[in-house]
Amino acid sequence: MSEPLPGMGLFAPHTPVEPRPSSVVILYRRMHASVEVFWVKRERALTFAGGFYAFPGGKLDKDDHDVPVQGAQGEEAALRSAAARELFEEAGVLVAEGARALSPEALEEGRAGLLAGTVKWSEWLTRHTLSLRAEDLKPAGRWVTPPAIPVRFDTRFYLVELPEGAAASIIPGELTEGAWIRPEDALSRWSDGTALLHPPAQHALQVLSDFTNEADARAKLSTPPYCPGYVAQRIEFQRGVRVVALETPTLPPATHTNAYVLGTGDLLIVDPGSSDVKQYAKLLSLVAGLKAEGARPVAVVLTHHHGDHVGGALAVKERLGIPLWCHARTADRLDFPVERLLEDGEVLNLDGPMVQRWHVLHTPGHARGHLCLVDSRSKAAIVGDMVASVGSIVIDPPEGNMVEYLTQLKRLRDWPVTTLYPAHGSPVPDGPGKLNEYLRHRAQREALILEAVPATGATLAEVVATAYADTPPLLHPVAERSALASLEKLVAEGRVREESFTWFRVGA
Repeated sequence: MSEPLPGMGLFAPHTPVEPRPSSVVILYRRMHASVEVFWVKRERALTFAGGFYAFPGGKLDKDDHDVPVQGAQGEEAALRSAAARELFEEAGVLVAEGARALSPEALEEGRAGLLAGTVKWSEWLTRHTLSLRAEDLKPAGRWVTPPAIPVRFDTRFYLVELPEGAAASIIPGELTEGAWIRPEDALSRWSDGTALLHPPAQHALQVLSDFTNEADARAKLSTPPYCPGYVAQRIEFQRGVRVVALETPTLPPATHTNAYVLGTGDLLIVDPGSSDVKQYAKLLSLVAGLKAEGARPVAVVLTHHHGDHVGGALAVKERLGIPLWCHARTADRLDFPVERLLEDGEVLNLDGPMVQRWHVLHTPGHARGHLCLVDSRSKAAIVGDMVASVGSIVIDPPEGNMVEYLTQLKRLRDWPVTTLYPAHGSPVPDGPGKLNEYLRHRAQREALILEAVPATGATLAEVVATAYADTPPLLHPVAERSALASLEKLVAEGRVREESFTWFRVGA
């Protein structure tokens, strides 16, 4: 992503999408003095929460309204129906009166039919004389996806103990893993960055790690902290990596820039990009809460100088009374002072209950002073505008350089990194896969650009019209900047020459 180009006029206030109703089941079983939960890993290509660990669940289907539920009416009944259906589809566990009378073959056939869409839930239940009871699906909280996310859900959680004789398993597809795990072991994996969690799953695991009885667990599950209006105010996908999405004037389809708060004791605040006090106040509120718990803000760090990354930097550093750190090529593009210049190879040590060491990588290409931070323990990377999980990255000469950008994509991939935390969009659990995807995409686009340059010559607009035929014309001014960067690369390689703003293929 980048700042809007002059005259584009594309920035408009963000209007959150309406959340869709959905249901999730926290399935548990008792193991001696503790419990285990059944968690699943979502396929990484999924639009929502791809690559994250979660619990069985999904959106409310129209057919869920046609299923009677003893002890519930209206939407409450439909949500429980959805919960029971999703638990059966995703984990193979049927919570219904009469379920124990069904043969394994009948269960397998019904599950496969539901997943394939060839069987209706309401009809299948009726055919096998099965009925749902509200008491089997006990309410355990409600969570609403934050407004910055483009796909949103209003989710009811239900706590279900594994029925006697039932067994949980997944069928590969939308899910890639499914396993029983002790909550404390799951949280350990969240701490070391090998299992990404959204706030509802993190909270549920923390509650169940101290399980005494079901009533107590349900009460705690239903009253999470820092969650006004059912929306999480603390989002910590892995321990010590918190995100606050701030609305900024950035290129569509992105509407926000992620500010990150790193550390478990000492804190770094990365890219407070919004100049709107209502936006950066959300970031300051999070930091204030962490300070009250003993944390200490150390510095504001900037990945680069673009306005959607630095808009609130001066205000935040002054409010917190902390210095600003960035690369020299970022500092000389700012109109406010910088207290420390960061260089490639430095390590930023953050003390706390879990010590973090963030390696500084100078990654020019999108911007000359662009930096990434890589955690030495988990290999998670704060990548600014190297990649995005919503929209694309613009390489805009002369600040942008395609050769440098491609070099740094390869460097990140080979570091190696694990989860990528971009400035725009959700985390990317498979960092190397995303970086390879970017490299392939750039190579494919470069081939189209080269093909669009005839020996007789073409203007930049003509090249873009051909090579970016799959891009809406409204975005062609943006495409021109990256196309120019690719043409400059091709000129440097001797495959294209430029004369009077016209490009000619060499040896065509």
